[in-house]
Amino acid sequence: MTQPQLVSQNPIPVEGSPQQGLSPVSPQPSSTHIPKRGARACTACRKGKNRCEGEPPCRRCRQNNTPCIFEKPEKKAVQPLPTASVERLTRLEGQYLVMQSQMIGMQSSLDRILSAIQQPNNQQQQQAYQQSVDAGPSREGNLSYQQRTQFPPLPGFAPPPHKYATYGIVPSTVSSSDDESEGTLPRATMGAPIEALQGLANAAAEAAAAPCAASPTVKKRPRPEPIPRNAFPHVVEKGLVSEDEARQLFSIFFTGCHLFIPLFDPSYDTFESLMERTPWTFNSILAISSKVKSGNGPLPPTFYKCLEEAQGIARSSLFCPVVRKEAVMGMLLLAAWSTNGWLPSGHAMRIALDLGLHRALDKLNDDSGKKRSDEEERDLVVAARIWLCLYWFDHQMSLGTGRPILLRDESSVKHCRILLTHRMASPTDIRLISMVELIGQKTQIYETLATLDGHINHNTLAFIRRANAALDKWFADCDELHRQAMDEESLIRKILVSELHYAKLWLVCVALRGVSWDKMSFEQRELAFQAKDAAFNCLSVFLDSAEYRAALRYAVHDILIMLAFSGLFLLKVAGLFHSEVDLAAIIGQVEQLAQLLSGVAAERYALPLRIMLTNLRRKLGMIPAAHNMPPPVPDGMPAAPCVDPQISQSVMPSLTAEELRLTHQGNDFGSSKPTAIPLWLQEQSLDDLGLPVNGSDGIFLTISDTDGWFGELVPVPETW
Repeated sequence: MTQPQLVSQNPIPVEGSPQQGLSPVSPQPSSTHIPKRGARACTACRKGKNRCEGEPPCRRCRQNNTPCIFEKPEKKAVQPLPTASVERLTRLEGQYLVMQSQMIGMQSSLDRILSAIQQPNNQQQQQAYQQSVDAGPSREGNLSYQQRTQFPPLPGFAPPPHKYATYGIVPSTVSSSDDESEGTLPRATMGAPIEALQGLANAAAEAAAAPCAASPTVKKRPRPEPIPRNAFPHVVEKGLVSEDEARQLFSIFFTGCHLFIPLFDPSYDTFESLMERTPWTFNSILAISSKVKSGNGPLPPTFYKCLEEAQGIARSSLFCPVVRKEAVMGMLLLAAWSTNGWLPSGHAMRIALDLGLHRALDKLNDDSGKKRSDEEERDLVVAARIWLCLYWFDHQMSLGTGRPILLRDESSVKHCRILLTHRMASPTDIRLISMVELIGQKTQIYETLATLDGHINHNTLAFIRRANAALDKWFADCDELHRQAMDEESLIRKILVSELHYAKLWLVCVALRGVSWDKMSFEQRELAFQAKDAAFNCLSVFLDSAEYRAALRYAVHDILIMLAFSGLFLLKVAGLFHSEVDLAAIIGQVEQLAQLLSGVAAERYALPLRIMLTNLRRKLGMIPAAHNMPPPVPDGMPAAPCVDPQISQSVMPSLTAEELRLTHQGNDFGSSKPTAIPLWLQEQSLDDLGLPVNGSDGIFLTISDTDGWFGELVPVPETW
C-alpha cells in the first residue's frame, strides 16, 4: 500500500494566492477556538489528550493518516498610549533637538575661541612666510628649480564648522511636490539625510503642539536656513594686502578679465559686496589681477599671498559642506587662469550640482505666476549665470584636451536666452550665451567626426558643409544680439568673430586627424586650405584690433591656445604648400603673435611658435641644414649666430637667442631630452595637420619640465 502524501508545514494558503481552494488536505481551523499561547501539540493530539512530538507531521498523525495542524497564537492588540504620554514624548523630542542645536552652537564658539588663541602662532608662521616670500622666487633670480618651487606650507585651513545641512542657496517659493520630480525622493533628503530626519522631527513636534482643527492642514515647505558666516577671512582682513592695493587689483580685474569669464555683474559684484560675501572669490580675483599686473616681470609677493589663501580655502572644500554658490565662482576662476584647469573645473562642477545650480534656469523660466522677492530673483540669476559659465568651461576643457565630456545633460541650458531679457541681466551675458551655444555646436561636431579617424568620404564632406553653415548661422544670430548693445569695433564682437574662424579651423583639424599630407585627396587638400584661411582670418582679427591686442594680458588660456594654434597651423601649411601660400604674410603674422605672447608672460605658447618658425626657415633654406652646422655649444655658453650670408636680411628677420639655440641642436630640438618637444611639433610630424588626440596637451610644452628648456620661464605654483 502506498504511503499518503505528507502535509506541508504551513498548509494554510495566503488569501488571494492561486493555491487557495486547491488543497483538499488543508482544512481551515475553527473560528470558535483561538489559542492564547503558542501550541506545543497538534490539534488531533490535543483533542485526544495524547503526547505529541511537537514537530509536524507527528508520528501519531502519520500512523492515523490525519492532517497534522499546529494552530498559531492570537496576536495581542497593541494598546494605544494615552494622549498625555504622546504629548510628553513629543516635548522630550523637541527638547532633545533644542539641546542638540545648542551643542552645535557651543562647538562653533569653542572652535572660534581656539582659532583666536592660536592666532599668535599663525602670525609667527605668517612672518616666516613673509620672509621666505621676500627672498623667494622671481623670474630674475639665480635659484635652482627645487628652491624656486619650495613654497611655504599652507596654514591651518581646517574645514569650517558647518553642520550637515542644505542651506537655501537657490530659494524657491514653489511647494515641494511641484519642485521635485514625481515619484522620486527630494534632493535635499539624498544630499543631507540627517537634516531631513531633523526636519521630519521638527514637523512632527509642530504638528503635535498645534491645536487640532476640523479642516485638514496645508503642508508648507520649511523655510531655508540662513547661510552661516564665512569661515575664512580674506587677505585684507588678515593684513596680508592693504585695502588700497586690493582696490587697485580689483579694478584691474574688472577692466578686462571679467570679459573672458563672464561670471560677474559689475553693478552687483562690487568690491565691498564680494569681499563680504566670498573671501574665496575675492582672494582669487586679487591673485589673478596681481599676475596680470606683473606682466612678464617678476611675480610680486602679493600674488603668492592671495594665491595661497585662495588655494587653501579651495583645499578645505574637498571634505566639508559647501554652502555658498560663490564657492563655484572662486574655484572656476582658479581653473580658468590655470594651465591645468581640468581638476579644479571638475570640482567646481560637482559643487554646483550639489548646490542645485543646474536647476536655476528652469526656475527662472517657470511661468506659473508665483511671485519671488528681489533677493530670490537675484539668487536665481546669479546661480544661472554661474551654471552657464561652468557648463561652457567644462565642455571646452573636455574638447580642448580630448577627454570625455562628463556632463551630458543639455536640458539644463536650454533656457539660457532668458538671461538676455531679464531685468537683472549683466552686460557680459550676451557673450556668455554665445559661448554656451557655440560649445553646443562644437560638441555635436566632435561626436560625429571623432570616430572617423580621418576617413573623408562624401558623407563626411556633406557633414562639414552643414557644420560650416550651422556655425555661420550661429554667428549671424549672436552678432545680431551683439549689434543691439555694442558697436562693430568693440572687443567682445572682435572676440566673437575670431571664435567663428577658429571653430571652422577646429572643425577641419578634427576631420583631418591622422591624415598624411602626401596621401591627401583633392577634397582633403581643399579642406586644408579652408582651414588655412580660417586660421589666417582668426589671427588677422586679433592683430588688426588694437583693443584686442591690449586685452591679451587679461585673457584666459583658452584664448591663448586659440591664437597660438592658429599660428602653428599656418606654419605647418606654409611648410607643406609654401609655393601656394603667402609665405611672407604668414611669417609676419606669427612673429608678431609670438612677440605679443612673450609680452604677457605666455612663453608656453610663444616658444612653440618660435620652434616652428625656426624649423620652417631651415626647411626653406633660410637657415643652413643641421649637418652643416657647427657642434652644439655647451649649456651656459652664448650661442653664436650662424646664418647663410647669401640669404637677404629682408627675407630672413633677425633670430632670437632661443631660435638660434634650437637651430644648433638639430632636428630633434635637443640632444638631452628630445621628448620635451611634443610629437606634433617635431619634424617627423610636420605633415600632420590634424588635431592631436589629447588636444592642446599634445601641442604645447609643459611648464613643470626641468630640462632647462624654458630659460627665463620660472615655474610658479600649481594653479599657474
